[in-house]
Parts: sequence; C-alpha cells; structure tokens
Amino acid sequence: MDRPGPVATALTLAALTAMLLGGCSSHHARSKLVRLPGQKRGELVVLTRTGPTTYYQGAQGPAGMEYDMARDFADFLGLRLKIKVVGHDRGLLKALAAGKGDLVAGLTVTSARKRLARFGPPYQIVHEQLVYRGGTDKPAALKDIVGHTIEVVAGSSAETTLDHLRQTLPHLSWTDASHMQADELLFLVWQGLLRFTIADSNVVSVNRRYYPELRVAFDIGPPHPLAWAFPKHRDTKLYRAAFRFFTQMRRSGQLADLIARYYGVTRYNYVHIHTYLERVRAALPIYAPLFRSAGARYHIPWRLLAAVAYQESRWDARAESPTGVQGLMMLTNDTCLSLGVTDRLNPRQSVDGGARYLRTLLDALPPAIPQPDRTWMALAAYNIGQNHLEDARWLTREQGANPDRWADVEQRLPLLEDPWWFRKTHFGYAPGYVAVQYVNRIRVYYRILRQLHHTTGNTRSLLFQLSEPTI
Repeated sequence: MDRPGPVATALTLAALTAMLLGGCSSHHARSKLVRLPGQKRGELVVLTRTGPTTYYQGAQGPAGMEYDMARDFADFLGLRLKIKVVGHDRGLLKALAAGKGDLVAGLTVTSARKRLARFGPPYQIVHEQLVYRGGTDKPAALKDIVGHTIEVVAGSSAETTLDHLRQTLPHLSWTDASHMQADELLFLVWQGLLRFTIADSNVVSVNRRYYPELRVAFDIGPPHPLAWAFPKHRDTKLYRAAFRFFTQMRRSGQLADLIARYYGVTRYNYVHIHTYLERVRAALPIYAPLFRSAGARYHIPWRLLAAVAYQESRWDARAESPTGVQGLMMLTNDTCLSLGVTDRLNPRQSVDGGARYLRTLLDALPPAIPQPDRTWMALAAYNIGQNHLEDARWLTREQGANPDRWADVEQRLPLLEDPWWFRKTHFGYAPGYVAVQYVNRIRVYYRILRQLHHTTGNTRSLLFQLSEPTI
C-alpha cells in the first residue's frame, strides 16, 4: 500500500494541532502581545541549519521552506527576521538554551529533545528512511545492513533510533557525522562513497530531485512530527503566538501550499532526447520569434535562450516550479521587480526578462573569462546565483586551478555541498552539483538546436552525434 505523501500527511495534522492548541486563542489576526521576546530589539532571531529543506542563499536570495515560514512568522509578529545558522543538530538546542535565538526552526520531535525544549504545533510528519544507491543490492530488512558502513548526522533523531535498535541487533554499528548534514550524506551515497545513510523523508524527497539514483529501502522506527523548538524556561508568549500563527497557516491553506511547493513532485525533470525533439517540433515554433527578438536585443544566441527556457519550463508559458518561480524563463517575483516585468506568465515579458537577466550575469563576469566559458558560468549563476558562482571560482583559485576556465570551476561547484569546503566560503552552502547538471543539460539542448539547423532531419543520425553533453 502506498504511504501518504508529505502533503497528505501535513493535512492529517489538523486534528493533532487542534488538540495541542488546548486553551490557545483561535483568533488568527495578528495579536497585540505585551513585551513579546524580540520586540525590544525589533527582530525575531531564528536558529536553523543550512540545507535545501531549511535555509540557503538561492539565486534570487534566501530560500527554503523553514526560511519562508520564519519570514511569515516574523511578519505576523511585526518583527524583522534574523537567521542564525548553526553548523550541526546538536548545537541547535544548545544555542537556544544559551539565549542565542528565539526559536529553532525545523526539528523532528523526540522524547530526548522534549526534555530540552518546548515544541510548538507539528506541521509535518516525517519518517526516518534507510537510503542506498540504485544499482546496488537493496536491503530487505535491518539485519541486512549489519556489518555495512552506515553514517548518520551526529545528534540527529536517526542516531537515537539506531541506539534503540541495537537492543535487538547488538552488532548494528554506525558512524556519527559531526560536521555534515543529512543532505550531504545523501550526496555521498549518490556518489557511491557511502553505502547507507538514514535521513528524514522530507530531506530524502527534496534530494531525490537532484540525485534520482537515490533509493529508499524502508522506513526505520516510528514517524516523527516536525515542529519549532522554543526555550523551555522562558516566557511562553512567543510559543503561544506560534500556535496562533500555524492555526492561521493551516486554515488559509498556506501551510499545505508551502509543503506542496517544496516537497511536491516536480514536473520538470530531465527528459529523454526524443521528448525534447517532439517539443522542438510542436512548441518551439510558437516561441521562436520571442527568442529571436530578445536574442538580437541583448546579443545572446536565440537558440541558447530557447535551450535555457526549455530547461526551465519545457516551453510551458504557465509553468510553475515547486519553489514558486513561474513562466517560460521561471522568474522569481524579486527578479521581476528588478527587471520591470509586471506579468511573468506573459511569454514576451518572461523571455525579455530572462534574456536581460542573463545579459546582466554575462556582463558582471570578469573581462578575462573567454567564451564559451563565460556563457557556461553565466548559466551556472542563472541557476545558483552569482555569489555562489564566485565562491566556486574562489575555491578553484585556492586549489591551484584556473577560475576563468569552466572545466575547472565545474569540478569545484559540487564542493559547495561539502561542509569542509563551503564553510570556508563567503556565502556558504549551495546545491552546486545541481548547477553543473543545469549547465550541461542546457548545453545538450543548445547543441541539438544548432545541429538541427544544419541537419536534413535524420533523427537517428542526430541522436548518434549527441553522445557527449558538450558543444
């Protein structure tokens, strides 16, 4: 039987949350709280980890579901949001107890953690999952992983679960990763450098978009609610305000929308070349005049713009990603504001805005970077943000390679997912491998469009020529 997805699971929390609300007010307008923590300094300080499910600096600024909820909570309270990143799970509750923040965003609720903090209303149910790489033997039961290398995040709920399991499996062993997060361990499994890890289902769901070869063998232990943690021995006004806030989020449907946005199945996976060729035939002629016009205006090859748009939206003018960007070129609201785009679902405005944004990124790169490296780096910046690209170029220089050469930078972008390296950079964690995939796929699409311009239409011959993802 299929297990309910994250959205369905979140919706079943309504009854549980209502029970936890107890005597809390159900009024969901902003409350006038007296001496609310944070009011004296005018800010709400939220402690969290860096990662794709929590908080990171995206191409268009801060992103992540926990960030979005914390931002909305700060607005609800009339305070400015301040994010403080803590390097590992164990440090989060210690920092909270030490008064370094007002709350911790995004923790699984366990009996051990409940002794250290007061948890707000649950907003999502997650399962701990044993993850392996496709193409390797799938373990059928826990006894099958005894004797294998397992690594989990130190201080995580997975560590507690394994401690309990060792009562019945005394030879079960694992390694605590004290300087890595779950998404980083999943990356190692995907690379084949780690046999197994255990991660929460929401983290696995997001990372499987980036690393589709990751596989879930089975769930381990009982399900856990996700919730925010508040200081156990401090004023409860902020804690009670969180209940009112989540009641409002749930009743308005905003909570379900956020979970669907970040964890729902995306329609925009890398597709087979045959599908792409069919879209070239059926959809490209509709938008080709827009790509030609914008390409001429901003001095960018129109086929390159078309390839970017295909990677972004599959040439669907009404496309929307799980993170809320929309349109042919998948522009964010902030980017639209900066570019003067008033309707990102309007194909002409979207293509013009995307082309202008790409031109800005091209012009911002150092003059010494030659073509075509310049284009590949600008595309990486379109996906991951200019700041993270510069971090990767800095790492390239630090390792004695050429920061003006795409082949060298491409090798360092995945290091932005490795805490050993990203903690040395200015802007921190970023899904660097995703940026590499993004650029290489656009290069394939661009190459096909260029080749089609010179071919007689022999598809089998064309596919044979496209064995390498370069142009």
